[in-house]
Formats: sequence, structure tokens, C-alpha cells
Amino acid sequence: MTERSRGGERVALVHVDLKDSNAGANGQDLREFQELVDSTGATTAAVVTGARKAPDPKYFVGSGKAEEIRDRVEAAHAQLAIFDHALSPSQERNLEKLCQCRVLDRTGLILDIFARRARSFEGKLQVELAQLQHMSTRLVRGWSHLERQRGGIGLRGPGETQLETDRRLIGGRIKQIHKRLDKVRTRRSQGRRARRKAEVPTVSLVGYTNAGKSTLFNRLTEAGVYTADQLFATLDPTLRRVDLGPAGHVVLADTVGFIRQLPHDLIDAFHATLQETREADLLVHVIDAGDDQREFHIEQVNGVLAEIGAEWVPQILVYNKIDLLGMTPRMEHDPARRMMRVWLSAATGAGVDLLREILTEALQYDTVHGWLDLPPDAGRARSRLFALGAVLQERIDDRGASHLQVRMPRREFEAFSRREGLPEHALRA
Repeated sequence: MTERSRGGERVALVHVDLKDSNAGANGQDLREFQELVDSTGATTAAVVTGARKAPDPKYFVGSGKAEEIRDRVEAAHAQLAIFDHALSPSQERNLEKLCQCRVLDRTGLILDIFARRARSFEGKLQVELAQLQHMSTRLVRGWSHLERQRGGIGLRGPGETQLETDRRLIGGRIKQIHKRLDKVRTRRSQGRRARRKAEVPTVSLVGYTNAGKSTLFNRLTEAGVYTADQLFATLDPTLRRVDLGPAGHVVLADTVGFIRQLPHDLIDAFHATLQETREADLLVHVIDAGDDQREFHIEQVNGVLAEIGAEWVPQILVYNKIDLLGMTPRMEHDPARRMMRVWLSAATGAGVDLLREILTEALQYDTVHGWLDLPPDAGRARSRLFALGAVLQERIDDRGASHLQVRMPRREFEAFSRREGLPEHALRA
């Protein structure tokens, strides 16, 4: 098992253009890979590129390219080879044996960056969980001399191999972290229910990393969240209350940025954080307007949203950094509010007033508020509404029927109505 990289190391980068993949342009991917490595403080000593139709089972690259990587690592005196791809444990070990240096794949690189950037107790727990889940697949049988579990004099072993001990210890720590994160998830859920009862909607900022989410968050809230022109500048979620005038107060959530091939271990580990996105009333999808790969990045973000169950949350598309393009702020939407876009600059503040305006329109349009009449035998539906934090008050008549005043996002109410078989106009003013 290799240690995670330390800043200042000389590293060799390996990027392979897989012809059958759906990734973006090869040059753009390589530039993003370089930015990820720069985020660790490492020094790039060599860059090896290539192309393949599919990964090789032994080295990921072909044997000839693997030997080229070995030679480039030796010539550049690199201490670490980093692949811009997910490697299997056996591929990683084979490459380390061939190159005589540590090898790190894309998942390990992103985990290293997350470990450096996490500041809160919750963020550190989530990163540790992702690291342990990744590590558990890479345990090697380095203690085989202890595997003497046969009977006989001198042949009795320690009862379990070191590999089994490591797995047991890692498994125990993973369970412990899950329990702690469950408590965090419970606290967040309680906070969301409290906001629902207080009729405070939640707006979550999402987007590709380095699109300017935290800069926009600071512009809207004056929160002072750390920002920098680098990937994953902020990890820990931040929530602030914002006054939108006619729409009242909303809670604005700044979340971790997305990236292509975001490791599944990270998505699983950041479940508690990403739940703020899934349970939001509205998403503000921040996009770098000047990025020539912006359409590809939009697809990547929407793919992660679908993976966490947030694909149905209404979105406002915010095209940021227009000051770098010489554009003027503007907004557009159709009468049904199915498409809402704003062009602005979070850095200068130009167009932020348009975003506030369209946020007000969207939240007023996408929230339902009224009375719902449920018969005495609809206990399950009633309990579900209370669990969602949607009930503002309740009246029970002489027949035992419940009359509930509810307020909830339109998408949630429509899903609830379909699940419970409610008529189309069940909600009354």
C-alpha cells in the first residue's frame, strides 16, 4: 500500500486517450489533469501521453508504453507516477514493480486533494471514509510468512493473517465513521424539517469545480468563504440565510464542486453533504461561460446529480465569468419556467440582481401552499407529510379526517400525489 503524495515531489504524469470513452477533448482532459496535480504542490517532471482502444489488463497501457513510462520516470528522477485513470489494484502493483516507484491513480489523486482541503469535522470524516473504502481494495498479501495455520509442531500460526487483520481493522473503522456520519445526516435532516416548518426554502449551488460557485455564494451572502483559481478550492458545505425580498428568506448552500470521473467512493462518502443538494427546493447550476468544454461539463454535473437522485430538482443555469468575455448581463426563461438562464459575473457583481429576480420568480412558482384533506384511513400519507416537514398545521374533524395545511416544493408534492393516488386538484387554497 503506497502513502498518499506529499507536496513538492517530482512526479511523472500519464494520460491515455481511450478511443471508446465518452470523455471530452483529449487536450482539455490533460489540462484538467495537470491542474489537479498542481493542486497538490507537486512538480511535474515528465508527461507521457498515448492512445488506446481499451485498457490493458496488466499495465492499463501496453507493455511498450509501460516501458516508456519506466524510462521517463528514471530519466526525470520522478518519485511518483500518476495516472489520469482508475487503475485496478493489480495494475497499480504491476506498474510499481516495473517502474520502481510509487504509482497513484486518478482516484487516489483526488482523495489526496480532498484530504488536504477538508477543514470541518464532517468533511474530514467523509474524506477518511472514502480513503478507507479505496484502501480496502488495495491490501496486498505482504505478510504471507505468517500464514501458517496448519496443525503440527512449529506450524501453528497467529490465528489470522496480517491481511485479515488489516481488513478487520479497516472494516471496523468504516463502520465507526458510518455511525458518526449517520448522526450528521440526522442533524441535517432535522435542520431541513425545521426550515420547512418555518417556510424557508433551500437553494443549492452546484457546478463543475472552479466554475465560481463560492465566489457567487460570497457575492449573494457576504459569507467570506475561501475562493481560489484552483480545483476543489472548498470542500466543506456552507449554509447562509439570504433575503430575497418578495420571496422572503432562503437558505443558500455552497457544496463541493463536481468533476469528470468523480470517484464513486467520494460520492458515497459525501452522501450527507450531497443530501443538501438532493433535498433542495431549487438548484443554481453555475457554469464557466468562457470554458470551451462547458457543454461537456454540464453533462458531467447532470450525471452526478442523477447518481445522487437530484435530477428532478428544478435548475437555474448561471453562466458566470462574463466579465472575461466582454458580455453584458441578461436573463431568459420560457412562460412555464422550464428553462431559466442568467448571464452574470460573480467577481464584479454584474447581473447578480438579475439572479435575485429570477430566484424570486422560480421559488414563488415552484412551491405549493394550501390545505389537503385526508380520510381517517390515510395514516401513511399523513405520516409521510409530517416526515417531510411539510405540515404547517393540522385540524381533525369529528369523523377523524385530517385537514393539513402544507407547504412544500411542487416537485415533491407531485411525486407525493402520484405515490398516494391523490386527485389532480387535491390541494385547496
